[in-house]
Amino acid sequence: MPENSLGAPLALVDANDRQVGVAEKMECHEGEGILHRAFSVFIYGPDGRVLLQQRSAAKWLWPMYWSNACCGHPLPGEDVRQAARRRSQEELGINCQPRFLYKFRYQARYSRQHSENELCHVFEGDCSSVPKPNPAEVAAWRWVAPGELTREIDRFPERFSPWMKLEWDEIRRRFTR
Repeated sequence: MPENSLGAPLALVDANDRQVGVAEKMECHEGEGILHRAFSVFIYGPDGRVLLQQRSAAKWLWPMYWSNACCGHPLPGEDVRQAARRRSQEELGINCQPRFLYKFRYQARYSRQHSENELCHVFEGDCSSVPKPNPAEVAAWRWVAPGELTREIDRFPERFSPWMKLEWDEIRRRFTR
């Protein structure tokens, strides 16, 4: 079953990122959520700009929000870096070699019924090709200069996914290009 399916199996993890079980994607995001493994990828173009995507209106969590280039969940037993590479291809039609930056745990409530509860691995990668996004995943995309992205998040935080804002803040503080 594809990772983007609501019935897809996700890896449940403990606070130390050890797999402790498997549950369906929908179940992992109900109520307060069940802690599971996830990833985010920030992709940079040759000129240093950051690739953003606007999540498809079909997404059931944070539809039409702007977010980092790619995010998702590795399938149980799948290497997280390989999952990030796979989803970059599936969502954006691009090949990149993600480099691990850090991981963190976060929770974010979307509605009374749904939330995120994830141990998220954050990656960065480089791409010189033009994205060819999957319209089921991506409503729009754009390249933006890092300073401009920071200003836009500060001015309009409600337009961005909660994980992306946290990750971008950490990337700005700890990782320089």
